[in-house]
Amino acid sequence: MIGTILWAIIGGAVIGVLARLILPGRQNISVVATVVVGIIAAFIGGLIATWLGVGRTNGVDWIRHAIQIVLAIIGVYITARLTGGHGRSTTAR
Repeated sequence: MIGTILWAIIGGAVIGVLARLILPGRQNISVVATVVVGIIAAFIGGLIATWLGVGRTNGVDWIRHAIQIVLAIIGVYITARLTGGHGRSTTAR
């Protein structure tokens, strides 16, 4: 049980960071928000992949990981927009 929780946190952190790296522009959201978005994306992406029949394959589950990263990108984008951390300055230069 503890191992599953730790792997979910580690995997969520990796997926969240990858999403922030792939998403263009600056996302001024916290590390905690990034990890939470990554964990949620990993969980939902795993469910979707299982539903599609590609959740467990021989070797690396590339389709499952791709689904998780796409969901994390969407999640980071939405989180940045909702928290005002989308990186756009409202001051004139």
